Amino acid sequence: MADHPGSDAGGDNGGDIHERVRVPRRQGLPDVEATEIIKGAKPGSRFARRVREGDRRFARSEDDGTFRATDRATAPRTPTQRFWMNVRKVAFGAPISSEDADEQRLPKTKALAVFSSDALSSAAYATDEILLVLVAAGTGALTHSIAIALAIGLLLAIVTFSYRQTIKAYPSGGGAYIVARENLGDVAGLTAAAALSVDYILTVSVSIAAGVFAITSAIPSLHPASVEISVALVAAITLLNLRGLRESGTIFAVPTYMFIVAFSLLIVVGFLRLVFDPGLTAPIPESVVQAPTIPKGLTIFLVLRAFASGCAALTGVEAISNGIPAFKKPESKNASITLMWMAVILGVFFIGLTVLANQLGVQHADKVSVPAQVAKTVFSGYFRPIFYAVQTATALILILAANTSYADFPRLGSILAKDRFLPHQFTFRGDRLAFSNGIIVLGVAAAALLVVFNADVDRLIPLYAFGVFVSFTLSQSGMVVHWLRLRERGWRWSLLVNATGAVATAIVALIVGGTKFSEGAWISMIAMLVLAVAFFSIYRHYTGVERKLHVPKGELLEGATRRKQVVLVPVDELNRAMLQVVDYARSISPNVTALHITDDIERGQELRLQWEAAVLDVPMVLIDSPYRSFVAPVQSYIDALDRTDPGQYVTVVLPEFRTAWPWQRFLHNQSARRLRNALLDRPNTVIAEVPYQLGGDEPEPREPRRRAG
Repeated sequence: MADHPGSDAGGDNGGDIHERVRVPRRQGLPDVEATEIIKGAKPGSRFARRVREGDRRFARSEDDGTFRATDRATAPRTPTQRFWMNVRKVAFGAPISSEDADEQRLPKTKALAVFSSDALSSAAYATDEILLVLVAAGTGALTHSIAIALAIGLLLAIVTFSYRQTIKAYPSGGGAYIVARENLGDVAGLTAAAALSVDYILTVSVSIAAGVFAITSAIPSLHPASVEISVALVAAITLLNLRGLRESGTIFAVPTYMFIVAFSLLIVVGFLRLVFDPGLTAPIPESVVQAPTIPKGLTIFLVLRAFASGCAALTGVEAISNGIPAFKKPESKNASITLMWMAVILGVFFIGLTVLANQLGVQHADKVSVPAQVAKTVFSGYFRPIFYAVQTATALILILAANTSYADFPRLGSILAKDRFLPHQFTFRGDRLAFSNGIIVLGVAAAALLVVFNADVDRLIPLYAFGVFVSFTLSQSGMVVHWLRLRERGWRWSLLVNATGAVATAIVALIVGGTKFSEGAWISMIAMLVLAVAFFSIYRHYTGVERKLHVPKGELLEGATRRKQVVLVPVDELNRAMLQVVDYARSISPNVTALHITDDIERGQELRLQWEAAVLDVPMVLIDSPYRSFVAPVQSYIDALDRTDPGQYVTVVLPEFRTAWPWQRFLHNQSARRLRNALLDRPNTVIAEVPYQLGGDEPEPREPRRRAG
């Protein structure tokens, strides 16, 4: 016997409706002041109960016909749902209402922690990268690190003032994607979006790897477990960000300010010690990168490579202009002030550490960072506990610097999704008003990079800076066009600042791309290209679907034609579930036909006699299937109906058995699932599934799910 959707039944439980809401004043809308109709103890008995205001599922708004779902309406209804709701509350916190979104905005002090941790933390590894390149020309070339750091400091000032103009022009958020697309077109905008996406993913990877490096610099025995520690930290930060922006800002504020205090103390005490002890030098660690016996010589190319490596200090500078909507009002003013705070602190830390490293004779080492060597020298002897405090603060800021990307990448994803360049799922806000899907995608991508590159900062850095400066260049170039186009008050000064920023960052982008190409920058370039193509492909799909679904003016009134509804009910046996399916089928159309596929015609005829005795108004069609096929005969029967009346809609109604335990569901619905999958892509075919509860004494009814083919 061929298997059928009805053959998976088991048990004899009914599916009575036990709660109804009376007909509202306006058709199709629930009456929030309704009474419940409750099933009584005796068969067939019902009684009415008025719903108390606190128990109502909907609250009427001032606008007639508009309702607000209450907490009761969105509350979990089953023990399993309640269990997962409690788990989510513990892991992510209680859900936050959309009306409370403004309360999640950040003051400047917390915004500095959320949006500046990436930029500030780069001071802990940018000097390392400069020294790593210069050592190729011999230890004598390390003295040029100060000049390179000063040049990068000048570039930081240019970029900072450039982004202040962006904040002024785009007070609702002026990320590189928005500025470039609006002023330079889709190609430039999507290139900027791709560059930013690569940058954000690499920010998480580099920050975590550098933070773990700071930990292993203080505790060398942990070095072999760097990858495992890194992935665990990514998971933890992802979880924290799923709890929401304001709460993550509170969590991350403490480490950020610890780092500011610790690094300020390091630089001040370091220079004081140099004043009172000019001969102070740092001990050379065992893992120091040895200068070549025959130095390469300090060439222009080598200086440019060192400059390109040190430009990693500027990563994250654009984050504040991207996140203006997260600031408390007045947003643009607060964002501009915070940007200046961040730039001054970063410049002092980066240049100060580079000068200290040069004066102390510090060299790049594989297992000990430059800040660790400086701190160990400055805080020696009785002050050694301060060294561990500095390393702790540095490790925390580096690890939590990834939070900048978690604040900006999901927001960028939501903007791209609204513009139809990413799947619509990226616009979804979770229970805590965070863009959950973007956060999860960022965490998974960053963890994958850490595994592939063995959580090695030196291997990740060459991938890093190119995308940053491409986005800088496109953003500042877009601002030049913006000022030329609008010519607002003070536009000439703003134009000069942004033009300087565009030229400077374009030159740096070329330097980084050229000097780092063979070291891994090509990977970033390919990733940006792939992402940009993916954005275009998604956009073409969405626009194509929009064209197909577009309704010309007046078509609903003039062009639409009503077709009769044909409803098919595949049947294998007569049982309560099948009667419920037929009852639903009759409610949507008077033209219902039962269809029985069999390889035993005699048993099929017996079933038809039972059917005709029990169901008077629904005829049964018997189809003999000699090869015991079930799906193909149903498809052929629908094709035959279509030939008699081309274009008519056919609805196939199937039972869906809901069991007490999830594992039991594999014992049911298999043939119905095969038929559903076969018909999903068929035009003008609708599959309706009628749930039937097999578990529990009083099953709660559910609306049938319809799938249009």
